[in-house]
Amino acid sequence: MAVSRNTLALTVDRLRGNRHSDAAATDVRIPPIAIADSCAIHANVSLAKLTSFRVGGQAQWFVTPRSVEELQRSLQWAEAEGLPVTFLGAGSNLLVSDQGIAGLTIAAKELRLFQRDDERGQVTIGAGEPLPRVAWKLAKMGWSGFEWVVGIPGTIGGAVVMNAGAHQSCVADNLISIETLNSAGDRETLTREELQYSYRTSRLQHDPRLVLNATFQFEPGHDPQTLKIATNHHLHHRHTTQPYTRPSCGSVFRNPESHSAGWLIEHCNLKGFQLGGAEVSEQHANFILNGGNAVDSSRPIDRARSMVGLASPRSENDR
Repeated sequence: MAVSRNTLALTVDRLRGNRHSDAAATDVRIPPIAIADSCAIHANVSLAKLTSFRVGGQAQWFVTPRSVEELQRSLQWAEAEGLPVTFLGAGSNLLVSDQGIAGLTIAAKELRLFQRDDERGQVTIGAGEPLPRVAWKLAKMGWSGFEWVVGIPGTIGGAVVMNAGAHQSCVADNLISIETLNSAGDRETLTREELQYSYRTSRLQHDPRLVLNATFQFEPGHDPQTLKIATNHHLHHRHTTQPYTRPSCGSVFRNPESHSAGWLIEHCNLKGFQLGGAEVSEQHANFILNGGNAVDSSRPIDRARSMVGLASPRSENDR
C-alpha cells in the first residue's frame, strides 16, 4: 500500500531529527515505505553485512529496486525529500565509515539482465550481475573475452564505473556502450569513448548517474571446455596470490608507474602490521584485512599512505 506524501515527509523529518550529521546514531524504528508493489524503502539498515570488509554503520534509508521503474521511483522519492543518493553494487571494494551513509542508499544488485546477440557476438548485461557468474556463463557459451573477471567479487555496474581490470585486461577492452539513469531519472546511452576511460578511472566517478546495463563485444565460437579451463586458471591465481577468503575491501591503492602498490608496502615492512583491529595482509600487502573486530580500518591505510606516499585508495570493484 502506498504511503501519503505527508506521511513520507513526517517520516523523513523524524529520522533527520535523530540523525542530523550522524547517519548511524538513532534508535527510532521506522516502518518500511512502499514505493511500488514489491519495493520498499527501509530505514537504518546495517551496511556491514552488505560489504566484503564486514564493517560500517547504517544506511539512513536503503532500497533494492528490481526494475528501472522501481529505481526511478526511488530517485523521485529521494529528490522530493531533498536527500542525497549513494549507489551500492556488491560492496566488494567499499569501506563504509562507522558513521554510516546519510540519505538514500540504492543497491543495484537486483538489476539483472543477460541478453545475447548471436549475430554480432555481443551481450547486454545488467548492472547487478555478479562478475564471476558472467565469466562462467560466457565460458560455457564458448564466448571469449571475460575469463579474467572470474576472480573479481563485484558487479558489472561497479566494474564499468571503475574500469576494473586484472591480468593485463580491463573492462574498457570489451565495452561498447552503457545505458545509464541520471539524477533526474532520464535514460541515456554512453559509448566507450564518452566514458573517458583510463587506468581504473572513468567519467562516471565524477558524474552522478547509475549504470543500468552494459553492452560488450566478445568472441563466440571457442571451445567451452578450453574457456572453462582458462577461467579456472584465473580463479586459481586469485586464490593463491590474494587473501580471497578473508574479509577485506580488495586492493586498496592504485599501482603507481614505478612498482606495484603491494611491492612498495611490503618493502616498507608493513606486511602483518595491525592497528584498530585491521591488518595488512601477509599474503598480499595491498590488502587490508578485517582481523575479526576491526573498528578503524582506515588507520593501517593511512599508515601505508604516509610511509609509501601512495595515491588515494581505490573505490568499488577496482581490483
